[in-house]
Amino acid sequence: MPIEPQVPQQDLNLRLICTDCRDPVPNIVEEFSQGDLVCGNCGLVLGNRIIDTRSEWRTFSNSDDNSDDPSRVGSASDPLLSGMNFIDSTIISQRDGGSGKARELNRAHGKATGQKAEKEILAAFKEIQTMCDRIGLPKTVSDHAKHAFKIADQEKVAKGKPPQNLMAACIYLACREYQSTRTFKEICALTKVPKKDIGRLYKQLLPIVKSPNKPGETAANEISMDAFVIRFANALQMDNDVIKGARHVLHKSQDLGTLAGKSPISIVAGCLYFVSCLAADGKKKSAKEIAAVAGCTDATLKNAYKLLYDTRDELGKGLVMPKTISDLPVP
Repeated sequence: MPIEPQVPQQDLNLRLICTDCRDPVPNIVEEFSQGDLVCGNCGLVLGNRIIDTRSEWRTFSNSDDNSDDPSRVGSASDPLLSGMNFIDSTIISQRDGGSGKARELNRAHGKATGQKAEKEILAAFKEIQTMCDRIGLPKTVSDHAKHAFKIADQEKVAKGKPPQNLMAACIYLACREYQSTRTFKEICALTKVPKKDIGRLYKQLLPIVKSPNKPGETAANEISMDAFVIRFANALQMDNDVIKGARHVLHKSQDLGTLAGKSPISIVAGCLYFVSCLAADGKKKSAKEIAAVAGCTDATLKNAYKLLYDTRDELGKGLVMPKTISDLPVP
């Protein structure tokens, strides 16, 4: 059987050659320290910012058999844990049978991680993280709460008091700093700590905990009532026009001083009920529903609504809703 001649085909292999030397067998050197591809014959740089694909392991073995020992020494250090606290996850090898150096290292490791005060702080950090995760707080808030707890522990702010009280105050302080709207009642329900205890410790923390976002200032921002409006309205499944109207009424009432002296929760609940009464048929929420979500009583909400109703003509300017101000129910 005759052999068929091979048909010439295009070479699809990707080849990297030096543009100066044009050697068919190029001598390309990868310099990972500089991130460059260099021609080994003439020194021309052919590429930069190459990625080092080699193994990142380092060998810490003391044996003479050159065996690989890709060992990590504990987890990454935590800036919240000073000293030797971050080595609590380190495990000492028992390659020599627990005698000699391994026994001495285990003894030193036990002394370093066995201090009672350090264990209490670590346990408090875990508890703070658990509580923050339970109510959906971001990592920035939980980290700032831990930072505040550490400073308060060093300053002996809550000496003789249960650590849960200090944890609750630190979480509330972190929420205020990062505008993560959480009410006192929500923190009380989360931590089972009375509101008075949280407020008392919160006032003690203000002078000693500095703001990470504003150096030199205390870690406390004004309560964002706009954020409360959005949270409560979303929980009640209100439409966007109701949210927009509630924010309009809120800002107008603040300018007029209609609800001066009222708590932020009462103000937000009253504004939501005021605008909800102007919503389309079937979209209105009752005072009981709004009060349950906001965490206030029906009487408190209706008192705030009564004050808003008295200035309804001023609050209604620029307010666009399906119903008019004259359709508001008389308190």
